[in-house]
Amino acid sequence: MDTWILRLFLFLICGASGYFLTKGISPRMGLWGLFGGLLLSALTLLMEGRLRKASLKNLLGSFIGLILGVILANLISNIFSPFLFNEQQTALSLYGLLYGVCGYTGLRIGLKKGAEFHLAGWGPMGKSLPRDGIAKILDTSVIIDGRIADISETGFIEGPLLIPQFVLGELQHIADSHDPIKRTRGKRGLEILHHIQKQVNVDVRIVDTDYPSVKEVDAKLIELAKEVSGKIITNDSNLNKVAGLQGIEVLNINALANSLKPVVLPGEDMNAKIVKEGKEMGQGVAYLDDGTMIVVDNGRRQIGKNVDVIVTSVLQTPAGRMIFARLKEEVNRENRGKDYYYPLDSEF
Repeated sequence: MDTWILRLFLFLICGASGYFLTKGISPRMGLWGLFGGLLLSALTLLMEGRLRKASLKNLLGSFIGLILGVILANLISNIFSPFLFNEQQTALSLYGLLYGVCGYTGLRIGLKKGAEFHLAGWGPMGKSLPRDGIAKILDTSVIIDGRIADISETGFIEGPLLIPQFVLGELQHIADSHDPIKRTRGKRGLEILHHIQKQVNVDVRIVDTDYPSVKEVDAKLIELAKEVSGKIITNDSNLNKVAGLQGIEVLNINALANSLKPVVLPGEDMNAKIVKEGKEMGQGVAYLDDGTMIVVDNGRRQIGKNVDVIVTSVLQTPAGRMIFARLKEEVNRENRGKDYYYPLDSEF
C-alpha cells in the first residue's frame, strides 16, 4: 500500500512540475508539460523495475563505467574544443554526441564487468568470495536431505556455498505448512543450514539475487548458476536433467553416495538380516547399512533371522545397487565333497 502511495505522489509531483514550468509559455504548452511530466514518471517506474532485478555488483560496475565514460568525454572535448567547437550550435551537437557515446559505452562495459568484482566483506560474517573458487548453489531438496552438511564438513567441497533467498523462502513456506510431515521437513532444512553456517571451514553465502519473471524455483536456480558460472548441488533427478540440457554442471548427492558404497564381488561372504519377502517366490530381502538391497534366493523362510549368504551377482540400476545372493548353507550343501568352489556367476 505504501508503494502505491509513493508512486501516486511521484506522478502528482512530476505532472504538476511539468505543467507549471510550461504554463507561462501558453495554456496549450502547459498541457504538454503535464503530459511530459506523467511520461517521465512512467519511465522512472519502468527504470525502477529494471534496476531492482540487477545485482548490486552490476549496478556498481555500471555507475563506475558511466563516470569513466563521462571523464573520457570531458578529456576529449578539452583537447579538441579549439578546433571543432567554434560555433555554438555545432558545439552543442558534438558535445551531446561525444558524451552520449562515451557515457553509454562506459555504462555497458561496467555492467558486464561488474559481475567480476570481488568485494571484501561480501556475504555474511564478512566472508569474501575466493577468486579461484567455483560457487556451489544448494537447492531445497539437498538441504532437507541433510547429507550436504557432513560432506561440507569434510572439506571435499571447494568454493563458497550459495543459498539464494528464494530457496530460504521455500524452506520457510514448507516449515509453516499445516501438513506435519512437510513442517518437519522444512524445520529440518533450516536446522541443517544453521549447522552448515557454524562450520568453520565452510564459506556460506546468502544471496539476494532473484528473478521475478521466473516462477519456478528450479528455473531460478539455473538462472543463478548461469549468472555466477557456478554448479548446482541437488538430489533432484528432474533438476539434474533440465540443468544438464542447459549446460549447467550438477553435483548429485545420490550419485556421490552410490559411488562411495563398498564394492561387493561375486563369491564374497556376508551376514545379513532377512526383513521381508521378495517379489519372486521364496526370495527374502535384506539391506546393508547404506541401504543397498540384498535379494536372497530361498531366504523367505529365514525372515527375521541373521544368516550368512554368498554373493552371486551385483546389478547396478539407476535407483542404486542391488546384490543377489544365496544362503551359504545351501551352497555348502551343494558343493559338499568338492575340493574347491567357484563363484556362481555363470548362473546369472
